[in-house]
Amino acid sequence: MNRVEIEEKVTNFLIEDLEIDEAKISADARLKEDLGIDSLDFVDIVVIVEKNFGFKIKPEEMAGVDTYSKFCDYIETKVK
Repeated sequence: MNRVEIEEKVTNFLIEDLEIDEAKISADARLKEDLGIDSLDFVDIVVIVEKNFGFKIKPEEMAGVDTYSKFCDYIETKVK
């Protein structure tokens, strides 16, 4: 899976499952501050990522992952 495919899937589940406004999604959008993702949303994200990408998110690996771009980077390292 390449970066474009990862970003498409991430963008789609942010819009479809978490009901985030597509206009707010950009590479440097901060997950909490700009996109409004809270701890309950994160639980959903863990399930969605496992379903779409086939791996479990480890909370300790998410330290420092605070933007859309960094989140896609994290997924990209896991699906290679």
